[in-house]
Amino acid sequence: MVKLAELFKIFFQIGAFTLGGGYAMLSMVEISIVEKKRYLTKDEFWDLIAVVQTLPGVFAVNTALYVGYKLRGKLGAFCSAVGAALPSFIAIILIAIFFKEIKDNQIVESAFRGIRPCVVALILVPAVKLMKQTCSLKTIWIPLSVAFVIWMFKVSPILIVLLVFLLVFAQMFVTYLKMRK
Repeated sequence: MVKLAELFKIFFQIGAFTLGGGYAMLSMVEISIVEKKRYLTKDEFWDLIAVVQTLPGVFAVNTALYVGYKLRGKLGAFCSAVGAALPSFIAIILIAIFFKEIKDNQIVESAFRGIRPCVVALILVPAVKLMKQTCSLKTIWIPLSVAFVIWMFKVSPILIVLLVFLLVFAQMFVTYLKMRK
C-alpha cells in the first residue's frame, strides 16, 4: 500500500516541474504512477482520466484527487491534491511578492517566450496518447472534426459538450422506447 507521504511527494514533484496545466502533467503522472511505481495499470489510469475529464474544476487537482482516492481513500485524495496544488500556490505567492521587480524584465519575458513551445509539446504528447487509447481508425474523425470546428469557426467547446450531451440523451431515450415495445 502506498504511503500518504509518498502520494504527496509524487504530486508535489509533478506540480513543481510541470508547466502548462493538467494535460501537460499527464505524462509525468503516467510515468510515476503507472510505469515506475505500478500503483495503477495503464488501463486503470486512462479510465480514470476519462472520468476526470468530465468533472468541473482544475484538471491537475482533479487527477491528483482521483488517483489519491483510488489508492488510499479520502486521505490519499487530500494528500495528492495538496501536493499537486501547493507548488502553484507557492509560485503565485512569490510572483505576487516580486511582481514589480520582474514584470518588465527582458530575461523573464524571454524565458516565458521560450517556455511556450515546450508547453505545447507537453500538452500534445498526452493528447496523442489519449487519442491512441480511445480512438480507432473508425472514430478518429470525431475528435479531429470537433477540434477543427472549434478552431475554424470559433465554436465554444461548451456548445459542443451540450450538443454531445443532447445526442447521447436522445440515443438513450430512443433505446429506452425500443426496449419498452
